[in-house]
Amino acid sequence: TELGGEVYWDDAQSGPRPGVLVVHEWWGLNDYARERARQLAAQGYVAFAADMYGKGRVTDHPEDAGRWMSEITANVGTWRERATLALETLAARPQADPARLAAIGYCFGGATVMQLAYAGAELKGVASFHGPLPIGTPEEFAAVKAKVLVEHGAADPFIKPGHAARFKEVLGASGIDLRMHEHPGAKHGFTVPGADARGMDGVAYDAAADRASWAALQAFLAEIFAPAR
Repeated sequence: TELGGEVYWDDAQSGPRPGVLVVHEWWGLNDYARERARQLAAQGYVAFAADMYGKGRVTDHPEDAGRWMSEITANVGTWRERATLALETLAARPQADPARLAAIGYCFGGATVMQLAYAGAELKGVASFHGPLPIGTPEEFAAVKAKVLVEHGAADPFIKPGHAARFKEVLGASGIDLRMHEHPGAKHGFTVPGADARGMDGVAYDAAADRASWAALQAFLAEIFAPAR
């Protein structure tokens, strides 16, 4: 499978800088994921908007998106392999400092960055936005090197009742450095302007939750990439 992706950086800045992998929603590598990568580049990072499905596989139809996502998530080995290749692509960029990497993801992408963490990837941090919150095994918890940020919509109907609390409890007890923000009233896709226009029940943009979660990401990245004292 030929996988694509787009890398963004500010060419007015010289020298290696922290790198951030951006993993798309179940729709594929669309303009939303690219825009988040552009925003990160404007803040001084090198950002790689990765393609997890295959070149050109982008859709606005939930049926296609669900099928493509299921094809990847059904085989965790393949899923992690593709995510690892994306991370290696970012690390190899001359603009990136391979010792200072993070990964963020939205929806399916949020689960993807958690899979990278569970696989023991060399990441300073991962951040999941309205992701499905997969819970790993004790062995996977022990492999995690990254700090974890979770931005969760408290009214997300795609997350079963009690699962978010269970995720927080289990990961916290495992010793993983987890900070989790649950945004009251926010539904699935709360960071995506125009999410409501897709006509899917339980999916809606929430401007306040979007701003708050993006601010939390900025603070998180500043923390994990701060020079050691």
